[in-house]
Amino acid sequence: MPDYVETNFDEKSGIVPYKAPWGRWWQTVAEVHAEVDIPAGTKSKFIQVTVKPSHIKVVVLDKVIIEGKLYAVVRTDETVWTLEDKKILHIVLSKADACSKETLWEGLLADDFLADPWTAQEMRKKLDLERFQIDNPGFDFSGAVLKKTYDKVPNSAIERWEEKQKALRAENPPQTCQVDDQTDQPEEQSVESEGS
Repeated sequence: MPDYVETNFDEKSGIVPYKAPWGRWWQTVAEVHAEVDIPAGTKSKFIQVTVKPSHIKVVVLDKVIIEGKLYAVVRTDETVWTLEDKKILHIVLSKADACSKETLWEGLLADDFLADPWTAQEMRKKLDLERFQIDNPGFDFSGAVLKKTYDKVPNSAIERWEEKQKALRAENPPQTCQVDDQTDQPEEQSVESEGS
């Protein structure tokens, strides 16, 4: 596969987005797109997008919207961001590993904005269809539907998170309360009273 092939496959076939608190992200074979909802009327001078090969930081109106280690490495010199209708910040990141067979990003960040298993599987199907389109340019796979069953992604971020949660539960098992079968009975007290 060449370094980069522009297929516009996502425009023809639609996208499989992950909805985040700040907007949404989706991917193609070669790119990851993030759309950040910003206050209407925001000008570009109030936006800072800093992308390093493995890190991203997005600041809008002095508020950090996204910051952290990217799920995989990107080509920083090919990063593009645009302001759409002064209310959406669209960031396009170029995957550094677009030439390899498996380019699925399970999350925008390594430990955050991770797609649920169903969304990740749908993203994989979309990437497979786009690869078919790249390998067979005379055909149109934009309306095709894959009925393929996918195994788990090796060394999946979701799997790693689940293992981490299991380890934390093992280290700190939930505390249980033990209740005695005996009920507290008030002690009998004798009160002497003097008759009048």
